[in-house]
Amino acid sequence: MGYQEDMAQTGRLIRDHDGAWDGISGESIARMRAQNKFRTGLDVARYTARIMRADMAAYDADPAKYTQSLGCWHGFIAQQKLISIKKHFGTTKGRYLYLSGWMIAALRSEFGPLPDQSMHEKTSVPALIEEIYTFLRQADARELGGLFRELDAARSEGDELKAKQIQSAIDSHETHVVPIIADIDAGFGNAEATYLLAKKMIEAGACALQIENQVSDEKQCGHQDGKVTVPHEDFIAKIRACRYAFMELGVEDGIIVTRTDSLGAGLTKQIAFSKEPGDLADQYNSFLDCEEVEGAGNPGDVLINRNGKLMRPKRLPSNLYQFKAGSGEDRCVMDCIASLQNGADLLWIETEKPHIEQIAGMVDRIREVVPNAKLAYNNSPSFNWTLNFRQQVYDAWEKDGQDVSAYDRARLMSVDYDGTALGDEADNRIRTFQRDSAKRAGIFHHLITLPTYHTAALSTDNLAKEYFGDEAMLGYVKGVQRAEIRQGIACVKHQNMSGSDIGDDHKEYFAGEAALKAAGKDNTMNQFAA
Repeated sequence: MGYQEDMAQTGRLIRDHDGAWDGISGESIARMRAQNKFRTGLDVARYTARIMRADMAAYDADPAKYTQSLGCWHGFIAQQKLISIKKHFGTTKGRYLYLSGWMIAALRSEFGPLPDQSMHEKTSVPALIEEIYTFLRQADARELGGLFRELDAARSEGDELKAKQIQSAIDSHETHVVPIIADIDAGFGNAEATYLLAKKMIEAGACALQIENQVSDEKQCGHQDGKVTVPHEDFIAKIRACRYAFMELGVEDGIIVTRTDSLGAGLTKQIAFSKEPGDLADQYNSFLDCEEVEGAGNPGDVLINRNGKLMRPKRLPSNLYQFKAGSGEDRCVMDCIASLQNGADLLWIETEKPHIEQIAGMVDRIREVVPNAKLAYNNSPSFNWTLNFRQQVYDAWEKDGQDVSAYDRARLMSVDYDGTALGDEADNRIRTFQRDSAKRAGIFHHLITLPTYHTAALSTDNLAKEYFGDEAMLGYVKGVQRAEIRQGIACVKHQNMSGSDIGDDHKEYFAGEAALKAAGKDNTMNQFAA
C-alpha cells in the first residue's frame, strides 16, 4: 500500500470513531507505519531470505553478480555501513552484513575480550542480530523523516510538482534492511542446542546461518591451530536442526551456510560409526592416520578394520585421533559434497591463504557431483594480503622465466617494494580477487569477518596520536569533524543520527502545538546546516 492510500485508509478509520480519535492524524500514522515496515524479526528474516535466494539464482546465471558483506559488531556500525552504501551507490543490492562470532567473543562478551572458541554467551548472538536490525530500521525512519519534512515544506510553498516527486520517493523508498549471514559457530552444543539457538537467531531476523564442522567444545578460530572436526553424521544432524528451526518459524527460504575447517584441521575427537564399507563414516575413517597391528593389539587400543587388516588409529595424549598429513583438501571436498546433499545451501571453505586456484581446485571437484555448488568466502584479515599476493606474483614470474633478481622473496612485505612493478601487480590482483574468484572459483559471497574491529583500532590510534600530541583539539577537528563535513558523513549531525528529529516528530504527533521540541533555533546542530 502506498503512502497516500495508507493515509486515506487510516483517515477513514479515525472518522469511524465518532470524534473520539480526532486528536490523531491519519497522515501521521501513515508516516509512522512507513518508518516501521518490519514489525518483527521474522518479517525481516522472510524478506531478506527472498533477497538472498534471488541473488543466488542471479549468480548461477551470471557469476559476475556476486555479493559482498562486511562484519559488524554493533548496530551502529551496521547502520553507518548501510547509510554509506546508499550514499555512494544508490542501492543496497548485493550488499549484506556478516555477523562474526569472532567479534562477539572479542567485543561483546560479559567475560571481557575472549578468543574465538565459543566461550562467549550464546544469547549474545541473537541479541546482536536484533540490535543490528533495530539500528537499520532506525536508519529507515530517519531517512523517511527527512522526506516527510521535505514534503511538508513543498506543500507550504504550494509546489505540487515537488510534492508529488517526494511522495513518489516515499513510496519507492529502499530499506536499509539487508540480509545477515550469522555465525552460529559449531552450534554451541549438541543438535538440540543448535536448534534452540537457531530459532532465537531467526526470530531476531537472521535469514542465513553459518555453521562449522568443528567439535563444539573444542572450537577454535578457523585461522588458528588445534582445530578438531566431527564425523559427518554429527554435522548433518546440526544442519537438519537449523532447517527444522527455519521451517518451524515459517522461513522456508532460510539459507544454511556450512563451513568446513578440514583444510587446517588435522584432528578428530571420534571415529565415525560405519554401517557398511564405503559409507560416509567409512570414508571419514579412511583418512585416519593408522598403523597396522600385529595380533590383537595392546590393552586399551582402539582398532578398525581397513581392507581386511586390523589398524590402530594414531591417538594423541589429548585422546584425539590424527588424520593423515596432506589429506585436508580431499576431506574438504567430501565435507562439502556431504553438506550439499544433506540440506546445505552454500559452502564455506576456510583456507590458510587467499589463493584462487587452491579454492577453484576444490570447487571443480565438488561441482563434478553438485554442479551448482557455490561458496561464501572469508576475505580474512588473518591473511597478510600484501605478502601473499606479492609472493604469488613473484612465484608466477619466476616460473614464467621473468627476471625477479630485483626482489628478495623473504622481504616482499618491505615498503621498498611499494610502487614497484611487482608491488603494483600484486595490488591489482588483490583489487580483482573477488571478481576473478567469483568467476573461477564459484564464490557467490565475499565477506570480511572483522574489518570494523581493525578500522576502529586504526582510527582511534590516529586520533589519539594527534589529540594527545601537539595538534590537540585541531587533531580532532582536522582528522574527524572537518573530514565528516567535507565528505558528507551524515553522522556529523549526531543528534539527528541518534533519533532526536524522529522524537520531535512524535512529540508533535502526540502533543500538537504544546510539544517541547529539541530542534529549535538554539540547537547547536544548526551549525552544520550549511
